[in-house]
Amino acid sequence: MIPHARIPPSDRGETLTVTVSSYAAVRPSEPATTAPVPGIAPERFKQAFRRYPAGVVVVTADSGGGPVGFTATSLSSLSLAPPLVSFGIGTSTSSWPHIERASTAVVNFLGTEQQQLATTFATSGIDRFAAPTRWRRLAGGEPVLDGVTGWLRLTVQSIVPAGDHRIVIARVEESWLDEGRSPLLFHDGSYHSIRPAPEQ
Repeated sequence: MIPHARIPPSDRGETLTVTVSSYAAVRPSEPATTAPVPGIAPERFKQAFRRYPAGVVVVTADSGGGPVGFTATSLSSLSLAPPLVSFGIGTSTSSWPHIERASTAVVNFLGTEQQQLATTFATSGIDRFAAPTRWRRLAGGEPVLDGVTGWLRLTVQSIVPAGDHRIVIARVEESWLDEGRSPLLFHDGSYHSIRPAPEQ
């Protein structure tokens, strides 16, 4: 049976009957349900990765509004031919809108003694490029940090959505390395340096 909806009388005293094509259209609305997010809880996820050491870098770029940069531990090598790397960035961060528009970027490798620089570029609400941060621009205009153990100049190839982050895939166009310096690592919530494992 096709239901009908009664429309209240108009100011002319008429009563209209309208045919409703779907019963769902006249049912009371049901409360929306939120499906649980699959996978382990965020806190458990972070707890697991606190046990995994990672190198610390600062990604810098300038999409036209001035230099931006952020500390990252998600840098990964993807391919040798062509030379590709990737890094992740959260879409809620202040740097994301600028990275999204940037066609080039620089990965700055930090040394063991540069914990303060890593902290600076992980702090919100400050001018990360103000003194005492020392930086300059490469020939292409990209900001690069002085005193780092090395850097990679990148051309962005693609940006891949990944949950609440984006994965930036970029080609390495140029590199510079200060050989012999120890890299900065992040593990279990604090910074560390490399120590040779005991021989077995």
